[in-house]
Amino acid sequence: MKVFGDVWSGNCYKVKLVLTQLKCPFEWVPVDIMKAESHTPEFLAMNPNGRVPTVRLDDGTCLAESNAILWYFAEGTPLVPDSKLARAQALQWMFFEQYSHEPNIATSRYIIRYLGNPPEKKAALAARVEPGYAALGVMESHLAKENWFAGGKYSIADIALYAYTHCAGEGGFDLTRFPAIRAWIARVESQPFYVPMG
Repeated sequence: MKVFGDVWSGNCYKVKLVLTQLKCPFEWVPVDIMKAESHTPEFLAMNPNGRVPTVRLDDGTCLAESNAILWYFAEGTPLVPDSKLARAQALQWMFFEQYSHEPNIATSRYIIRYLGNPPEKKAALAARVEPGYAALGVMESHLAKENWFAGGKYSIADIALYAYTHCAGEGGFDLTRFPAIRAWIARVESQPFYVPMG
């Protein structure tokens, strides 16, 4: 099995983390998104959307979209909650991550880390501050009452949200304002077979 990705991408890191924690063997194939390597004819044949991560399974089938990949590998393992409601709650948080969290926090990080915070992106970056902090506020409110995001235990919902939250500072977000999030980050990093980004 091969995972095509950028090691500093949070979406790719989710896949690396879940596969490592589930002890699934894989080959990492680096893709330089800044050199448009995800838009070559060879890559587009695997994923016409031209995005990482993309996984090529042993039978040649390709799977894209980070949270779908998480679900594929984690289903039937302790990383997916047992009850119907808790599974739906895991999906709820994973949808929240892609719709409310990632577009603001990850995009801000991309503008700063990948693009070098160019002047022409100043307005785009500023527009993401308020909704980014709002997403962190939603997480903080939940984590002030619960240790984890779904089913009362560590799950793929936590992996999905951890990927870009733990490096939110690289996007200009101050996590010192969020003690419950910082405590949760420490809990995630204490999980068995945890590996850092990079």
